[in-house]
Amino acid sequence: MTRRLGVVVTGAGHGIGAALAEAFAAAGGARVVVNDLDAEAAAAVAERIGGVAVPGDASRPEELITAARKELGHIDVYCANAGVAPVGGADAGPAAWESAWQVNVLAHVRAAELLLPDWLERGAGRFVATVSAAGLLTSLGSAPYSVSKHGALAFAEWLSATYRHRGVRVHAVCPQGVRTRMLEETGRAGQLLLADEALEPSVVAEEVMRGIAEERFLILPHPEVARYYLARAGDTDRWLGTMNRMQQRLEDEA
Repeated sequence: MTRRLGVVVTGAGHGIGAALAEAFAAAGGARVVVNDLDAEAAAAVAERIGGVAVPGDASRPEELITAARKELGHIDVYCANAGVAPVGGADAGPAAWESAWQVNVLAHVRAAELLLPDWLERGAGRFVATVSAAGLLTSLGSAPYSVSKHGALAFAEWLSATYRHRGVRVHAVCPQGVRTRMLEETGRAGQLLLADEALEPSVVAEEVMRGIAEERFLILPHPEVARYYLARAGDTDRWLGTMNRMQQRLEDEA
């Protein structure tokens, strides 16, 4: 009898995380551990998909991973999806910068530290990082989000480059706007820049499942992000000029 896939999704009480939990549960009947700071939301998603709720802080994943192993036996897929997007620039303040660093970057690092020994021993494991297009480009209006998402992408790249030959598969999911609470909380900047092209979380989850099936590192629910990424690399000064004009537009319409 084939063992069911064991999946953990952080930040899965709402938005992309909930959609990922639903997609994995529907695809081949994976057993899913649903993590979120919002215990009620995690429980509701877990009940809906026949999963297990393990609420808690994803930036401190020790208890989550221990509990998930008890439920699942092995963790085959870990979706580091939880994220925060504090508004502000260099003056956002220590608390905002610390929160972005802990949740958007170090949560991934700490989870990988705990997961890798088992994955390397078995020669199999999959790490799915919800990074955002901000990690490939930037995020006007939130320096902590932009900087930390660049860090999340860099860590995912490092994981893939270091352990791919030993069976560890890594994916960086980089959507632009998605219709979630996070987009609503970005205020005017998010609405002007992202709302028109925003996708439903379920569409992002579908693209993640396709990207996994195709073993793609970069998963781009908004395909145009690939073009923007190439423009950034090919002519950085021109790209920065375009971004600055967008910033000026935001200031004019504020």
